[in-house]
Amino acid sequence: MVDAVRQANTTILVWAGFPQVRSVVGSHTTEEAQMTFGIVAAGEGQAAWLVGDTYTIKATAESTGGLFGLVEASVPAGGGPPPHVHSREDEAFYLLDGELEFATEGTLAVAQAGDFVYLPRGSVHSFRNIGLLPARMLVLVTPGGFERFFVEAGRPARRGEQAPPVDPADFARVAEFSERFGAELVGRVA
Repeated sequence: MVDAVRQANTTILVWAGFPQVRSVVGSHTTEEAQMTFGIVAAGEGQAAWLVGDTYTIKATAESTGGLFGLVEASVPAGGGPPPHVHSREDEAFYLLDGELEFATEGTLAVAQAGDFVYLPRGSVHSFRNIGLLPARMLVLVTPGGFERFFVEAGRPARRGEQAPPVDPADFARVAEFSERFGAELVGRVA
């Protein structure tokens, strides 16, 4: 069974209880957006270390006409961001390798390789690698723009090296840049 729900400029299709957002973002539609063709090879893209994780930019708002940003993330065992909320964009995660525990407003769920997680804007959430090996995932933000957060708040990554361990001093920088990008760190997931 498929139900369609219209909200402002977004159509949400609900199929078997799972929402999928269709492509209308603000005033941009796929026909109006100025997108550019490109291939970002494996291991390529601007990379940054942030709170012990490695984030590699694969697509930017500039290359997608503002529609989305795409980031590949590598999260070491025990790693992941503190609880936070986005006011401007929805986030979707596709797990490539490993296991991540997602916490969001009353729900705790484990995602494994091949699983997809969708979080609408305004959802307080966090995730943590509960496995023994690094977890890898693709992170989609829509509309695009938030992907710049990782590069601006983080430190340039060196290819072939793991991110340094979390430095508690990094959280002040993360909080500062979160605010600039319309996100906020919160004490815990409600």
